[in-house]
Amino acid sequence: MALFVRRSLLPALRSNLVRGLASAPAVAEPEIALLQVKAEIDKKKKQALLGGGQKRIDSQHKRGKLTARERIELLLDKDSFVEYDQFVEHNCVEFNMQKEKYPGDSVVTGRGTVNGRPIFLYSQDFTVFGGSLSKVHAEKICKVMEQAALVGAPCIGLNDSGGARIQEGVASLAGYSDIFYRNVASSGVIPQISVIMGPCAGGAVYSPALTDFIFMVRETAYLYITGPDVVRAVTGEDVSHDQLGGADSHTKLSGVAHGAFDNDIEAMNTLRTFIDFLPLCNKCQAPVRPTSDPKDRLAPVLDSIVPLDPQAAYDIKEVVRGVVDEDTGFFEIMPDYAKNIVIGFARLGGRTVGVVANQPKNAAGVLDINASVKAARFVRFLDAFNIPIVTFVDVPGFLPGTAQEHHGIIRHGAKLIYAYSEATVPKVTVITRKSYGGAYCVMSSKHLAGDSNYAWPSAEVAVMGSKGACSILYRGGTPESQAAHIKEYEKAFANPFPAAVRGYVDDILEPRLTRKQLIRDLDLLASKDRKGPSRKHGNIPL
Repeated sequence: MALFVRRSLLPALRSNLVRGLASAPAVAEPEIALLQVKAEIDKKKKQALLGGGQKRIDSQHKRGKLTARERIELLLDKDSFVEYDQFVEHNCVEFNMQKEKYPGDSVVTGRGTVNGRPIFLYSQDFTVFGGSLSKVHAEKICKVMEQAALVGAPCIGLNDSGGARIQEGVASLAGYSDIFYRNVASSGVIPQISVIMGPCAGGAVYSPALTDFIFMVRETAYLYITGPDVVRAVTGEDVSHDQLGGADSHTKLSGVAHGAFDNDIEAMNTLRTFIDFLPLCNKCQAPVRPTSDPKDRLAPVLDSIVPLDPQAAYDIKEVVRGVVDEDTGFFEIMPDYAKNIVIGFARLGGRTVGVVANQPKNAAGVLDINASVKAARFVRFLDAFNIPIVTFVDVPGFLPGTAQEHHGIIRHGAKLIYAYSEATVPKVTVITRKSYGGAYCVMSSKHLAGDSNYAWPSAEVAVMGSKGACSILYRGGTPESQAAHIKEYEKAFANPFPAAVRGYVDDILEPRLTRKQLIRDLDLLASKDRKGPSRKHGNIPL
């Protein structure tokens, strides 16, 4: 290959080289060509490292943003980055584009390691043409996506782009389509993570939307299909970039993003922690990390965490933190959206688990449309990547009302049923207090193939609460008789025994023993046969 390079360059370089080196000691022509090639390589590498130049780098820093390469350096282990296609340049000739070219074009791609484990990534370079996507930009991204799927390693996209490169017209749109196709092909095969660190607009938003997790940086990142100017022209609404598609909008209102960070440094450091919970691909198990937290540790604090008053609120996250490994804690996903349900990653005995828990602190932990969809997609991710599911239940039912019914609570609630029923990974469930009606069925009940189902002594498994039940069963009674009926109903149903005597829960568990029991079960279930039914795919109620 080297000889081919030298000979191909000789005709173009011979005259200049001979003139420039006329007074130098005699050197063979192939050696001269090689020196020139090496000099050109060094020059291109220096240009690539500078992206769009120092002036644009300074401008990036003034906005509070790191450059594409600085982000990569923070994310990856030291000296682990192997770059791909550093010398690639766009091939657009329209609008005098051939006069302005940069090595690598507007995206940096390659592979590296995080905590010693391989990942593939791309980082869009806003200093080059505003990070706009050209055909070669898209080809570079597709290449790392294909490599990631081929070897079985996560693919991470650091997005900071002004959108499609207008000068290239439909070619840039074709590039987006090529990326979307590979997003779908990789879905459920390798973890895909998007971090929005600058603008991401128009067609560009759909690649992150197809990935498993989206994180955003506050104030500098925004994500929307049509910008404020178009919105203003079409609807008359006067809205800013941040109001329309900023981190708060998507983490609190739309549910598009799974988390937000204050700056690029926090984003990259937290992402390193997050990646360590995940397996490399769907054929791998999540990493098991040594823990200093004993597997048989008792948690007496859990014995008194559920209030005696069944109407009183408490924080289910305190239950989660009391059970999981203390040295790694609980990594919550979507903490600001649909707060009536909590999802996230933790470790039990060093093994990664996914946690789904009703949150009685918010709307009594009721299931609504947003909570159902939030939990369902998370459960499906866990199942796709062999991560056990631990469910904590305290749910009074589904949220009633015309708004929920008219917006499709039946269809959206069915997504959670489908997700839990379809999941073949180990499923362990603990009912801490209320488990009423259809919501009892939905929250990983024994009837949806739960492997281990437990209830605390404070658990209540029933069709509905005592007051509601008695108002139906004993209509028209006096207040005194109603009070007596309520007490009778509570004695019969406001406890875990009706479910336990039927085998719907495997045991009534002292809260302090929960950690110890869950770890025992997960150790046993690690060898569970996870083959699902033979079919192309089911039809989830999307």
